Amino acid sequence: MPQDPTERRVVVTGVPRHTRRTSGYYRPRTEIDEQTTLGHTYVRSLMRSQLRVGLLVFAVLVLLVGPLPLVFAAMPDGAGLEWGVLGFGVYPPLVLLARWYVRRAERNEKDFVRLVEDR
Repeated sequence: MPQDPTERRVVVTGVPRHTRRTSGYYRPRTEIDEQTTLGHTYVRSLMRSQLRVGLLVFAVLVLLVGPLPLVFAAMPDGAGLEWGVLGFGVYPPLVLLARWYVRRAERNEKDFVRLVEDR
């Protein structure tokens, strides 16, 4: 028996969860995944900012710890004094420098993720 052409089966679905992006939509994450020139530029920018922070920390470390052998050579013998300078004079700035480095590196990564995800 043929069906009546006026009867149709209708499928009801919910609201679409994902909408298709227009062709002009810009996705830096795709650029990075596909290793395009623009994606390479994004990653190189992150690497450059991380290198800049690392070199800055290294320079401060060299300026802080580098002259210590000369200072110790100029001082009269006193083993307790050297350990005191190393323990109380150098260790706290090293810890603060390390904390600053980690925070700055994480901030660089957050900025990079925000740049890639928010567009």
